[in-house]
Amino acid sequence: MPNLTPTPHNAATPDMIAKTVLMPGDPLRAKFIAENFLTDAVCVNTVRNMLAYTGDYEGRRVTVMGGGMGMPSVGIYTYELFNFYGVEKIIRIGSAGTLNPRAGLRDVVIGVGASTDSNYAHQYGLPGTFAPIADFDLARAAAEAGERLGIKTVAGNILSSDVFYSDDKESLKKWHKMGILAVEMEAAALYMNAARAGKRALCLLTISDSPDSGEALSAEERQNSFTDMMKLALELA
Repeated sequence: MPNLTPTPHNAATPDMIAKTVLMPGDPLRAKFIAENFLTDAVCVNTVRNMLAYTGDYEGRRVTVMGGGMGMPSVGIYTYELFNFYGVEKIIRIGSAGTLNPRAGLRDVVIGVGASTDSNYAHQYGLPGTFAPIADFDLARAAAEAGERLGIKTVAGNILSSDVFYSDDKESLKKWHKMGILAVEMEAAALYMNAARAGKRALCLLTISDSPDSGEALSAEERQNSFTDMMKLALELA
């Protein structure tokens, strides 16, 4: 493949990006991880303020980069990382709203599958419906790391939705009927990009709120809970 880097969205060159990328939605969360968990971290991208840092975690080279909100945004960044930068695995770390009693506030959800209301898969011209799934080895390693670290994890199917403010007020209840654990907005595109590129991907989510009950973590509680998820993801790097 020709050298297409830097891209319009990433100022880094391939040697600046590690083979493993942790991807929160919020670029400031990427900055937090770099400053608190990585050693010798260097900022390698500031284009559109989508911050990316590369450093070391327990002897392993890791990049943390924001992915933005929604499948169009994460679709661009993960496509470029997989196809232009030689990245082998991307672990999304984000927040989600619970749709199922199995996933309570502060729990970490391992997105084994990502159902979606998006038309993202249409681009592949498939003669059927594609099921976006995580890399099994990464999902299994996440569950084992959670047990080892004392972090509660719940594994199952999640919903990647294109819509945050839905006009259909009953839509989430319909997904709940099918056993969906939680709703977020990016994993399905990540999983499809990984499948198409022959790479590995996993989505880890901290339950930060409940759309049904209105419960939500405070800013301080979110920071502490998200830190558990970050530790878990770094164990997979």
